[in-house]
Amino acid sequence: MGANHDDHHHAPDHHGRALRLGVGGPVGSGKTALVAALCRTLGGSLRLGVVTNDIYTTEDADFLRRAGVLDQERILAVETGCCPHTAIRDDIAANLDAVETLEDRFGPLDLVIVESGGDNLTATFSRGLADRQIFVLDVSGGDKVPRKGGPGVTSADLLVINKTDLAPLVDADLNVMARDAAAVRGDKPVLFTSIRQDPSASAVAAWVSEQARSWPHEPVPAA
Repeated sequence: MGANHDDHHHAPDHHGRALRLGVGGPVGSGKTALVAALCRTLGGSLRLGVVTNDIYTTEDADFLRRAGVLDQERILAVETGCCPHTAIRDDIAANLDAVETLEDRFGPLDLVIVESGGDNLTATFSRGLADRQIFVLDVSGGDKVPRKGGPGVTSADLLVINKTDLAPLVDADLNVMARDAAAVRGDKPVLFTSIRQDPSASAVAAWVSEQARSWPHEPVPAA
């Protein structure tokens, strides 16, 4: 049913539309805080929209609106009513509707961030929904998490290991995490960050900005 619905959406021809960035990861890994940081850091240079996913609430969208990181109308919430990965991988219709609503209302946009609800290491975005994917882990699960792999860890375009400031408190070795992430990801990038220590998420924002700037959309007008 979802696949048939998707056929009615704009063809992903990569021209004249925003880059669609999926942000996924387990519950509590810091996805929403990262999205907020990206909006704060990039909002002055990129035309943004955000879609959040929660099962039965609009909690993540409400958090972003209260934080004032973006005009409230540019943040839309999807209530999936099902496992989070279903709405970003299997039946993406509701998310595509939300993305296209943002582009119709505010376009042309440079970047639409789609944040998944909290899921596990198997969560990945359909390429029909997200052009680039970030998977967020945090150190509180211990330094063994990256070597467990899973599609989210191994296939995301960028792996972010968050909350590095907690590493001494949970006895997590960041060098071990870096080694194991490289072993399962090959040459795909891995960035370590702490939103608490770096509220701008500067390294992640620089990566996202480069992806958006190289995307073949309508250019940002000169100031």
